[in-house]
Amino acid sequence: MDYGLCLPNFPDGATPEGIDAGAEVAERLGWSTVWTTDHVLVPHDAASDYGRIYEALLTLAWVGARYPRIRLGTSVIVVPQRNAVLLAKELATLDSLSSGRVVAGVGIGWNRGEFANLGMADRFSVRGAYLDETIRLWRHLWSGSTEPFRGRFHVIEDFSFGPLPAQTPLPILVGGRAERAVRRAGAMADGYHSSATGPLAYAERIPIVRAAAEAAGRPMPTLSARVRVQFDATSGDGYAMRGAPDAIATEVRAFAALGLTHLALYFDTTDPAELVARVDRFDREVAHLV
Repeated sequence: MDYGLCLPNFPDGATPEGIDAGAEVAERLGWSTVWTTDHVLVPHDAASDYGRIYEALLTLAWVGARYPRIRLGTSVIVVPQRNAVLLAKELATLDSLSSGRVVAGVGIGWNRGEFANLGMADRFSVRGAYLDETIRLWRHLWSGSTEPFRGRFHVIEDFSFGPLPAQTPLPILVGGRAERAVRRAGAMADGYHSSATGPLAYAERIPIVRAAAEAAGRPMPTLSARVRVQFDATSGDGYAMRGAPDAIATEVRAFAALGLTHLALYFDTTDPAELVARVDRFDREVAHLV
């Protein structure tokens, strides 16, 4: 299993020191990827989780300049809250500057109030269609084509786009739990990236991903998951890999048996020393059991 680390760019308590400590330990241990979480301006009812959050792409740019071997992923960026062409430029720029280390994890978002706060209330109800078109638009721009692009949300007739991404293609992973999101991953993306989902629920989605890929004439996407790790815990809200190291290793093996190749691990702390200790413990006590 390949491992990545979800950086503590949120919640309250997030600091540059914590983000830097996470990137340093991930690169030191040879983990492949660091991931950032995306929100911009949430209402008060989501403030405890996302009221303080370092912007996802700027954080990756800062980390990527400091740690030259780690891949840089979004888990996931809420595409319909942003301008699709500007995002194409930002991702291509970051990929070029980092010599091809970007992984674009994308989703449609869930917080209606945040869309309104960003002046995009009307887009909330069409956010799935916006993401579909965005993926097509990105691939058009990143291909180097100068042909017009005509869609529902974007009509671009006369343009020049550069720099192109260093990667061909720059990988796009689709996240989400709804069946439409799972089908989108199979039909359009290079990978499916779940969140807060255990192996049993994940297993039910794989045939949907595969069927959508086959129907679209595309290869089966890679499979990955964002998973919370809670050492020595016996219970908690939502899915997490909990308990002693052998219990956590059992969950990792269950994901691997489904065909997942990457786990993005989230360790529930913004404290730099505590984060490093938890990551080191996982690498020392869990990884060798898998």
